Amino acid sequence: MSAEQPQSLFVEHAGLAAPVRIAVRAQRGAPGLTGLFWLGGFKAEMSGTKATMLAEWAVTQGRAFTRFDYSGNGESGGAFTDGTIGRWLAEAQAVFDSFTRGPQILVGSSMGAWIALLLARARLGAARAQSRIAGLVLIAPATDFTEGLWQRLPQETRAELMRAGRYFRPSEYEPEPYEITLRLIEEGRDHLLLDGPVFLPVLVRILHGMADPDVPWQHGVRTAEAIDSDDVEITLIKQGDHRLSRPRDLARLTALIEQLCAQVERPAQ
Repeated sequence: MSAEQPQSLFVEHAGLAAPVRIAVRAQRGAPGLTGLFWLGGFKAEMSGTKATMLAEWAVTQGRAFTRFDYSGNGESGGAFTDGTIGRWLAEAQAVFDSFTRGPQILVGSSMGAWIALLLARARLGAARAQSRIAGLVLIAPATDFTEGLWQRLPQETRAELMRAGRYFRPSEYEPEPYEITLRLIEEGRDHLLLDGPVFLPVLVRILHGMADPDVPWQHGVRTAEAIDSDDVEITLIKQGDHRLSRPRDLARLTALIEQLCAQVERPAQ
């Protein structure tokens, strides 16, 4: 599947001279089955372990599966340093509208879980009879992570960020450090969710590793507490890390999604 060239979607952003090309891989599914919409994490690509595994699993289940790279990431165009939560959210909305059909479950990992919450809130609170968002699966949700990052920065690093507009943060996942821009931090404040209830009248499931060094499991619990829904469940995995990409974690993820799909598709009594 991944050997094929991705499809392209061009998204306009205020402040950029030309639309940005977003690379999308959209697999079709059987009519009547709920599809899956993948939202990756910060600096993650749609060719990553979880996204690729879910794409293969979706084929075996006959379910549609849509994934994409944010601008400045992977196979998409644009510069990573131009990225903000608002821009990546706008790209997610554009891909969702252009490439999905019928009910969908949003599956968001880390930062992608934050963007999934923002996307769902916008659609479910827009007075639309058919939002098409049937549920959410959030993996180690890094909700409001830009503000958390700012709060944890030493004073000298904050001063550097304010002066230079950027700083370089070492990464445990890549040899090169991440370039964090002041604009990413400041724009992220327009999208914070944890200070108030997030009305989401759908099924929500959260997976979080208790050995997560990047996003503590308590943050996943706080995210669950902020969601205003009658059906929110969080599963804590004692030895799980941030990525939750071990075979046992992936098996748990697919089982959870399968259960959620069955619940969504169950005929009304």
